[in-house]
Amino acid sequence: MNGEDTPKFTVEEVDAVDSPKRARVEDLPESAPETVAEKLGRKRDYLEGFLAAQPSGLAPTEPGGDLYEAVIGALKEIFDPEIPVNIYDLGLIYGVDITPEGGVAVTMTLTTPHCPVAESMPGEVELRVASVPGVRDAEVNLVWDPPWDPQKMSDEAKLELGML
Repeated sequence: MNGEDTPKFTVEEVDAVDSPKRARVEDLPESAPETVAEKLGRKRDYLEGFLAAQPSGLAPTEPGGDLYEAVIGALKEIFDPEIPVNIYDLGLIYGVDITPEGGVAVTMTLTTPHCPVAESMPGEVELRVASVPGVRDAEVNLVWDPPWDPQKMSDEAKLELGML
């Protein structure tokens, strides 16, 4: 390698380097002093508005919507006569479908096909759901497949029955 192709570096040795200046509150330009209200507003918990916000663009017929939640609330008022748990938490409700016009179809089962309320329970579900404001009509579809088992119960129901 000839001397013309080698890069040349200059090394400079120093004893010390000054630390960079740190920003301090006192260094801020003078402006109008912050009022107490502004200071409290600045300190407000940033989650307050986030937690209170409702999802936007949610249709009332979708899970989380007003009508859907009202129907679920009505279902939670119906109790199995043999088990002190509502039919929703018991896992007897397999589906709730609501049309934009307010038609509700509930797909449900019973604990056994020989349940003593096999004839009356679907009618009670239909009446309760149809009485929810905004529901045009209600239909109950009773199915046996998949069969109900205790694993379909909510944690609340299992806790109520001492299964947790």
